[in-house]
Amino acid sequence: MAIIDDFLKKLPPDTRKNLELIWNSLPASDKQSIIKIISAFPKNSTQVNMLVDLATRQYKVITGSKHTVAIVGPANVGKSTLYNQLIHEKEDKAHVSPVPGTTRVNQQADSGLFSIVDTPGADAVGYVGEEEKKQAMDAARSADFLVIMFDAIQGIKQSELQLFNDLLALSKPYIVVLNKMDLVKKEEQLVIAKSAANLRLDPNQVIPIAAKDGKAVSDVVMAIAIAEPSLITALGRTLPEFRWKLAWRTIASASSLCAAIALTPLPVLDFGPLVITQSVMVLSLARIYDYKINLARARELILTFGLGLIGRTLFAQLSKLGGVPGWLLSSAIASSITVVLGYAVVLMFDRNRRLTKDELNRLTKTLTSYLLDRLKNLGKRKPNQKTLQETILQALEESGMPGSTEILDAQVLQSNQEIVIDEQQPPEDWL
Repeated sequence: MAIIDDFLKKLPPDTRKNLELIWNSLPASDKQSIIKIISAFPKNSTQVNMLVDLATRQYKVITGSKHTVAIVGPANVGKSTLYNQLIHEKEDKAHVSPVPGTTRVNQQADSGLFSIVDTPGADAVGYVGEEEKKQAMDAARSADFLVIMFDAIQGIKQSELQLFNDLLALSKPYIVVLNKMDLVKKEEQLVIAKSAANLRLDPNQVIPIAAKDGKAVSDVVMAIAIAEPSLITALGRTLPEFRWKLAWRTIASASSLCAAIALTPLPVLDFGPLVITQSVMVLSLARIYDYKINLARARELILTFGLGLIGRTLFAQLSKLGGVPGWLLSSAIASSITVVLGYAVVLMFDRNRRLTKDELNRLTKTLTSYLLDRLKNLGKRKPNQKTLQETILQALEESGMPGSTEILDAQVLQSNQEIVIDEQQPPEDWL
């Protein structure tokens, strides 16, 4: 509950009151789901876009219409820059420049989970200024949610305060965003406090961002999403897929690096750099799944899984086949056990599921066989590290594993019957 309270504190009083009513009406199970989503919501703007892209597919199934969000505020506060951070299609991007009044008309595009409207400055004067203000206010009046943006450098003057009051009179749920915080780093808290005081808000109810760099854009997206339960549902359904995609990048990179390290056929997995690479991978996965762990504990986990012994045993078994270069066996096994290790720790961090030694053994054998089949195209001559890493990454990319854990899950659910390696008769397509 504390995390919800912390988030609600960022919202203006009237918007917070409405959201509290929604929150209090939810069943306990739904509350726990929302807490989980908010806890896992990424801070990096690129990752936010990735999560929204994935969730869009879910949301389109839930509803055929989308909420409209209007970004409104004075001229030259960065509305178009934030708009460009939230949309995903290049052709929809707004032109931005340091010249006030660059945006002359409303521009609307699909941001995935909601429709976003960029508006002209709503504080200009004169005939053109009045026309632009009318467009901005019309967009605000038609929107379901307002992102009211001000400039940390300009501050809140009388004209900004009047605009703010005009927007409040529309009785729309909204958040207040203070942009260009990257330009007032040393005075950040003072600037926020003064802006909040002028708007008669608590400093916590002003969201500081740097739209140009994507800083804190995730807070804007989450504020919009939490105001509409169906958006939260879509994000929640997508979290496992999102986290796995992030995790997979780490796993695939570590796997290809371990393959390169193992080019020199050693008694697999006793090689120091191999374990170091895997330990760093485990630590990175822990961060993705918000699991508290240090490097020493990551190394302990690797030893606990016992994949080193599995790798050495598999190396000994496959070596008896003959005709398979030692570097190929060593690299394929090092790569496969790294993928299996990554998958195993993801299950532990995300589902509290611990794979058995038999499951780890079966999974490693299956994946090693797949990689051996792909690596044979390199020939019997040892490749350079770059070529090997590229081949491993391509093989893993084409395996179907990057999309979700389903393929690996299916392997784990298979019969406990061990995969038998025929030591007398190697496969026909073996090197």
